[in-house]
Amino acid sequence: MRSTRPSFAARRERSGRRRTFPVLTAVALASVLALTATACESGDTGAGGEATASAAAGDGKITIPDDIKDRLKEHGIDIDKWRDGAWKNWDKDDWLREAEDFVNPIIEDLWNPDRMREAEEPDQEVDDSDISGDQGVTDPEPAPVQAEAVPASYHANAPEAGKVFFDAPEGTMVCSATVVKDPAHPGKSNLVWTAGHCVHAGKSGGWYRNIAFVPSYNDAGKSAAELQDATQEEVAPYGVWWGDWVQTSDQWIEQGGATGGDGAPYDFAVIHVTPEEGSGGKSLEEMVGSALPVDFNAPAVPKIDSMTATGYPAAPPYDGQTMYQCQDKPGRLSLNTTDPTMYRIGCTMTGGSSGGGWVATGSDGKPALVSNTSIGPVTAGWLAGPRLGKEAKAVFDEVSGKFAGQ
Repeated sequence: MRSTRPSFAARRERSGRRRTFPVLTAVALASVLALTATACESGDTGAGGEATASAAAGDGKITIPDDIKDRLKEHGIDIDKWRDGAWKNWDKDDWLREAEDFVNPIIEDLWNPDRMREAEEPDQEVDDSDISGDQGVTDPEPAPVQAEAVPASYHANAPEAGKVFFDAPEGTMVCSATVVKDPAHPGKSNLVWTAGHCVHAGKSGGWYRNIAFVPSYNDAGKSAAELQDATQEEVAPYGVWWGDWVQTSDQWIEQGGATGGDGAPYDFAVIHVTPEEGSGGKSLEEMVGSALPVDFNAPAVPKIDSMTATGYPAAPPYDGQTMYQCQDKPGRLSLNTTDPTMYRIGCTMTGGSSGGGWVATGSDGKPALVSNTSIGPVTAGWLAGPRLGKEAKAVFDEVSGKFAGQ
């Protein structure tokens, strides 16, 4: 998690949005940590015609869409060096410059069991949503709610949940995420919801690299010791799905930070994914058999009896290998009077849970995703997430609309 970061939306004319409370690596800022990874800038990350590189790139072959090849050249990136593994050894200053556009070519077998197991949670600490009477209101801090392990198999109990992996200048990182419904492709969604700070560094940087989603990671709930010899199928039973487009909010890109809650009320992102290997023509939703609707007009706090947050906490005392949930009646958290009020619940999940979905009874009386983990305190007693309003819907609609005819 992170202390308070902005969300990650689609790319506007440039990348960079703020990130929310990431659940990857923990970065202490004041007393609040972001629970999710970094947020990505708003804007397009789409792929054009694909051209598969014949040269091996580190752990596998890289598939570079033609339009991304053009953008690599525009930013002065040597494509041959990129193919040969230059993505492994970033210079931070170069990364901040080169990541203005989302570039995420598929690298086969990059996310193997060992690399996924060793990924860390990102550092982070502690709407223009229209909630009548809530703007600027902060309720008393909730009592900690002990996170409970989700019974295996995860696919049977929380089929929409999974982990997001990515590379940042600081190293290999991990967040949590949720498969969500796409109205443009009923029953065949390829959309994943997470935190902005899990895809983009916010105001201090750009888009992260090698972003991929693994639904039902470690589905059997094996311990870290048991996972030492786990096969790819045991770790990723429904495959590895690479982000071929990503968007986050402009607010996250412009304001998001790893600590202090900067940009947290807008710390959300949408990833459009494609399978690393053949999926038999199935979409992500068809592969996992489920997807959650997103409610962009979720009830105000006083009307919600309980919320359930799901994620893979990775900071101590957790190890990031198993799934947990917290259920609590939400309260309100206002970081300042000009930003939307956030949801807050008692929960002991730590960094790595960032981006994980928050589910409640939506405006239509059915379970829906209404928020995602963004920030929390270093003491891990509570979590906060953005209420998804018009800004979140705009990000979602842009990604959905981009692939509507495909």
